[in-house]
Amino acid sequence: MSTLVEENNEKRNQLNKENKKIYEDMMVYIRLSFNKSEQETEEVLLELLDHLLVLQAEGRDSLELFGSDPRKYAKDIVGELPQTVPKEMIKLFIMGICYFLSVYMLSTGLIQTILSYGFQQLEPMKSYSLGTTAIIIILGSFMLSVVGYSVFRYIKWSCFREVSKIKEFLVTGFIFGIVPGTVFFAMYYWLPAFGPTITFPVYWLGVAGVVFLLIGELLRRKA
Repeated sequence: MSTLVEENNEKRNQLNKENKKIYEDMMVYIRLSFNKSEQETEEVLLELLDHLLVLQAEGRDSLELFGSDPRKYAKDIVGELPQTVPKEMIKLFIMGICYFLSVYMLSTGLIQTILSYGFQQLEPMKSYSLGTTAIIIILGSFMLSVVGYSVFRYIKWSCFREVSKIKEFLVTGFIFGIVPGTVFFAMYYWLPAFGPTITFPVYWLGVAGVVFLLIGELLRRKA
């Protein structure tokens, strides 16, 4: 798999500016059809790239390959690709959850460890209510999935379109960054504590974050 991607990256540099733009839109659109076989997707993309390089070498237009409606062409390709095995989809979902937990725990553990042991601003021991923590993790994971799916849909929508970068930055930053972040921290600070309580040193959050990161990386390498 990595060989196909590397070959694609190398050959793509041979495209001129116009062909590179339309091909990369095509590539992003097709790759973001995440319920399709990754192996078949990369093979098709490399085949398209080879055809486009031949046309470019002969001085012909990319319209001969993609037609007047590249988006429709991309949709047709996606429709012909075989779907991913459900087991692989579950693996990708678990991988995303592991990365989410690793980022949350690593950042929280690092900040709290520095404030506790470096500046004596926090207690070195932290108590967590298991019920509240479980709810935060479940809702946070669900929210992450929704945001991730929305980002994919937006990127696919923006393919083959001219979008103002400033407007895109402001809108996407607000919708996909500020809103979910505000909801998450509101849950963290205002959700009432319930369930059994456990207490441990704050640096163990960082250790747990590293463990989830390693699990996520292991799943990624096997994906």
